[in-house]
Amino acid sequence: MSSERILFVTGRLAEPSLRQVLEPLAQRIGFDYEVSVLGISVAALMRVDWICRKLPPVQGVQRVIVPGWCGGELQTLSDHFGVPFERGPKDLFDLPEYFGQQGRPHADLKQYSIEILAEINHASHLAWDALIRQAEWYRRSGADLIDLGCVPGETWCDIGDTVRRLMCEGFRVSVDSFHQPEVEAAVEAGAELVLSCNQSNRDWARHLPVELVVIPDDPRQLNSWGETLQILGRQPVRLDPVLEPIGFGFASSLARYYETRRLYPDAEMMMGIGNLTELTEVDSAGVNFLLAALCEELRIGSILTTEVINWGRTAVREFDIARRLVRHSLANRVLPKHLGGELVMLRDPRLHELGEQGLQQLSSRLTDPNFRIFAERGEIHLMNRDGYWHGSDPYEVFDRMVAAVGTLTAEHAFYLGMELCKARTALTLGKQYTQDEALRWGFLTVEEISAVDRRRRESAGRLTTESGDEN
Repeated sequence: MSSERILFVTGRLAEPSLRQVLEPLAQRIGFDYEVSVLGISVAALMRVDWICRKLPPVQGVQRVIVPGWCGGELQTLSDHFGVPFERGPKDLFDLPEYFGQQGRPHADLKQYSIEILAEINHASHLAWDALIRQAEWYRRSGADLIDLGCVPGETWCDIGDTVRRLMCEGFRVSVDSFHQPEVEAAVEAGAELVLSCNQSNRDWARHLPVELVVIPDDPRQLNSWGETLQILGRQPVRLDPVLEPIGFGFASSLARYYETRRLYPDAEMMMGIGNLTELTEVDSAGVNFLLAALCEELRIGSILTTEVINWGRTAVREFDIARRLVRHSLANRVLPKHLGGELVMLRDPRLHELGEQGLQQLSSRLTDPNFRIFAERGEIHLMNRDGYWHGSDPYEVFDRMVAAVGTLTAEHAFYLGMELCKARTALTLGKQYTQDEALRWGFLTVEEISAVDRRRRESAGRLTTESGDEN
């Protein structure tokens, strides 16, 4: 049986790198290929109508792959040439992953089993406008319930009205208080869960028509909630052995969650994870993922979190992503890898490099004044037809370039400053730098290129091609 033959369409500058990637890839996967180099320097600027005019007749191939940035409707090309066209990855170095995923079902990350309670801390001190903004932020981030955190020693007289107004806005509400008047007013208004219950409030809490979170009287002794559970009888409860901060019994508290699941195999459970994300001075995404994995494996069906400390300002969204990843991993018995990387925020899943030879080869082919920027092997690399400058200090690289090419326009200098700053950041953190693209920050990534941006950069001469390329 003959191998599939694929035509790859590219521009002049990307041709050497594309061939370098395709040769081992074709041997490994088992396909034949051709490369069609069209009259354009920057392959990302190709459009369907332009390819229709410039690409010679296509024969002897089963499909054609164009650059991932190619604009327009590919069906037009398929109809015109009589062969299926498809977009490849935006970065040609991602072709191995692109081919590895052909025919592989896309991971379904819609499912999850852990409910998120997002606490509005000191809710009674907030005006309604501020409180509803926080609730809306939590809901957009993935929260299932809004938990109203009350202030010990104070009485929130308007809590009932606040609960009703939140419910009118479509929110589910829980109340975090041991103060009887507050709790009763919130429950009467529609709050569906009370945090928490132990010997200090069980005598009146057992009369509430609502689910309770039960905690031990002494977190170090799980059996200290036994009498409370007996008094509550058949009232719906969630058991929370209490997660302790690091330095105050963290490992022992984890053991109590395991022991609780062993002793109560069918019980609903909850974990207050804010004691870790808020009280540990590290980026919270990894902490949230590990706690989500623990909850998924132990069937802990709900968590309580908040976003008070700055390093945890996206904790709800982080846990929302994490709960979907761990659900997919356990349900399908697969490692939580290659699933979009939304929680890989500081560094990147992979890095691609042209290498010294590739950069030298590219710099020797440049015939226009537009700058190309790369960041790899600890250095920034800046090149155009006038020269190739590289080094670890962007100021020094910029100064040597200006000495060679002369004064730049203010707009062009600003553009280069922005790109060199991104390149330096990428080198510092171990991120992939791709010129004219945003650095990747997981789910926090903000794309940079808009139509206005592109026109501005074209006017600065960055994205223009060699004279006559697009005619």
